[in-house]
Amino acid sequence: MVREKMMARRWKKWGMCLLLSLAMAGQAQAGDRLLATGGVSQVEGSGGGGLVPWALISGYSTDQQVSATGFYTEARTRGGFDLNVVGVSVGIANRLELSLSQQHFGLGSTVHGETIRMNTAGIKLRLFGDAVYDQDRWWPQVAVGMHLKHNEDFDRIPAALGAKHASGADFYVAATKLYLDAVGGHNLLLGATLQATKANQFGLLGFGGDRHDDYRAQLGVSVAVMLTDRTLLGAEYRSKPNNLSVYREDDAKDIFLTWFAHRNFSITAAYLDLGRIADKDNQTGWYLSGQLGF
Repeated sequence: MVREKMMARRWKKWGMCLLLSLAMAGQAQAGDRLLATGGVSQVEGSGGGGLVPWALISGYSTDQQVSATGFYTEARTRGGFDLNVVGVSVGIANRLELSLSQQHFGLGSTVHGETIRMNTAGIKLRLFGDAVYDQDRWWPQVAVGMHLKHNEDFDRIPAALGAKHASGADFYVAATKLYLDAVGGHNLLLGATLQATKANQFGLLGFGGDRHDDYRAQLGVSVAVMLTDRTLLGAEYRSKPNNLSVYREDDAKDIFLTWFAHRNFSITAAYLDLGRIADKDNQTGWYLSGQLGF
């Protein structure tokens, strides 16, 4: 009960902070950065790809602007698992990003009728570098970030599987660079993210376990090509810690296609390969996400 009250107070503080930032965004002009340099909204709510947070600050705000982004994501796998994510993020002066999201994970035939809910608050700070390459700016953009997560249904399912904690924090450092006219005249984006985490299946199955209950370094890699001025094709890889002995946890991969229909609207579709989830092997499926910004 005490922990739940503490988490509720923490979420209220994050919510008030984000609402204040959204109010600021409503008074700011539209962002002026290059198209696609805000990324899309990844599964935890940060600016990045579908799976991996990037060093890019969400939205298109420059150093004198504030931007806000809302998104909805839906994913399905062949084993009947489904994931719905809704969230918002605010980019401030192309330096600071704040985000809130909620994930609903349906367990399909593994546990009929059960859904796991997880709340995630994120913060990201750009340290140095510039996302766009030229001869004077060859260093990648580098950022550090944190995802603070709370699993609302920990006692019903994750604890029974051997998870140790309902809440956890993921810490990461990311480097991202966009090379103009790099591949046959097309822009090339490269990114690498190193994350310290205890999360099982991103936290949907709790944090820590009977095999491991300490922070473990995990790698994320992203590569993408701008096929046209408004279309981005890419792939991602994200390793996961495999803390629970009851079920093996495999690394996650995807191939995604994003269409930037407008500076304020994009759609991302992806093919997912999540490996084993709970009692089901070879969990492949699809992912669809829409993002609206201002």
